[in-house]
Amino acid sequence: MEDAPAGHVESSRATRGSRFPYEYRVGIVFLLGLFMELLDMTVVNVAIPTLQRDLGVDLGGIEWVITGYLLSLAVFIPAAAFVADRFGSKRTFMLALAVFSAASLGAGFAWNLESLVAFRLLQGVGGGMLTPVGTAMVFRAFPRDRRAIASAFVAVPAAFAPALGPVLGAYLVEFQSWHWIFLLNVPVGIVGLVLGWRWLREDRIQPHLHFDLPGFLLSSAGFGLLLLGLSRAATHDWAGPDVAGAMAAGLASLTVLAFVELHTDEPMLDLRLFRLRSFASANTVIAVAMAAMMGGLFLIPLFLQGPRGESVLESGYVTFAQAIGIVAGMPLAASLHARIGSRSLVVAGMLVVFLSSWLFTGIGRDVDLMTVRIWMVLRGFGMALVFVAGQLALFGDVAHEKTARASSVFNVSRQVAASIGVALSASVLSGGITTNLAAMGGTAAGAASRLSAQVDAFRAAFWVPVVVAGIGLVAAFWLPARPPAGKSSIIDSLAAAEGAEG
Repeated sequence: MEDAPAGHVESSRATRGSRFPYEYRVGIVFLLGLFMELLDMTVVNVAIPTLQRDLGVDLGGIEWVITGYLLSLAVFIPAAAFVADRFGSKRTFMLALAVFSAASLGAGFAWNLESLVAFRLLQGVGGGMLTPVGTAMVFRAFPRDRRAIASAFVAVPAAFAPALGPVLGAYLVEFQSWHWIFLLNVPVGIVGLVLGWRWLREDRIQPHLHFDLPGFLLSSAGFGLLLLGLSRAATHDWAGPDVAGAMAAGLASLTVLAFVELHTDEPMLDLRLFRLRSFASANTVIAVAMAAMMGGLFLIPLFLQGPRGESVLESGYVTFAQAIGIVAGMPLAASLHARIGSRSLVVAGMLVVFLSSWLFTGIGRDVDLMTVRIWMVLRGFGMALVFVAGQLALFGDVAHEKTARASSVFNVSRQVAASIGVALSASVLSGGITTNLAAMGGTAAGAASRLSAQVDAFRAAFWVPVVVAGIGLVAAFWLPARPPAGKSSIIDSLAAAEGAEG
């Protein structure tokens, strides 16, 4: 570990007892970055039709605004842990935040499709390092008795931003212009940079770490091809080279990656972490929960704006109700965790997610919007329990020096799972509409028949989050029954290091 500068440990001890401790400062800086990055992933989706029209491109071209960002994320998330451990968490986080903010500024002033995609790729570089490094910083900073608060700093934007994104995106596109969905990131990023420069402390764990080039190349190819195939699943034939071919090549690369990383002393992705039951089980449950959540969030606005006939803004307001459940569930999960442990909370949360997802399988055109809001609140409440308690279990037994590595593996799993949830939901919906319309006479079917075909397809597609949540509910019983043993924070470690040197 890097030597603490003069006065470093003393100020660390002082902030522990102050009204605004260091760990909260880390959490606030990270909250700004993570919320901005996650919000950007969903706010752009609403603007796709407008972007396509204004830039004068077809659907195959405009999808690279989304796909390019996902591919860049897939490449740089695995590398984030190495960069942070080698050069320092603060330096890496600040660089990622600066890159993301600068790329957002460029995207806001993009003049054609090529420039927009280029800036989206650059956003992915910053976003790919921002989330895993920031997550590791938060969990290192908070001592064991306040780890539930650390989990909330990570879980709130992870569940809140996808619900807010469609509302904010719809407002900006309808009343301002699509440029503002990117420019909005710039002032947030500047505030984060100023606060990070003043508040964050450097934490260099392994300054002589060697770069795992084979792991980087294999992970880039594997996750990139897998996400490329998944991103095209809704608009291309699953059996074709664009989907099945890319996914098969990606899975083959990931298979080789697993073998290489398990036989490397300093791996890019530390897959040995899966030997920890708490890490393996919690990582699985949270990934599955993300797939269920993002699959549902993909379908719900489409149904409301399609068969239900609501405006973009109204559908966004309904989706935003999920945030109410999140706000209600977060403090409850944090307060109950010390008494009942992660497993009980995660099981309860996945059960709520499963049941609330099942309610959508009977949805119809005449469904009351207040009823849908109640369903969304239940989904948010269940997700809050899963994310808070699950992350506490995931990081609970991870050694301090492995936190950044654990965060990278966790964020890769979460990103891939979210893409799988959306791809499966979109494919079932698209295939269902085509099949149902064909059974009703194809394009010759009347308007009422076409709407009926769409509603039936949506009902079938809503079973995807139900089945996925059911898998997560079963996996939740694999979690350890009680909270793991306590871990010290980075502040405690720095103090101990200085005491030993003295």
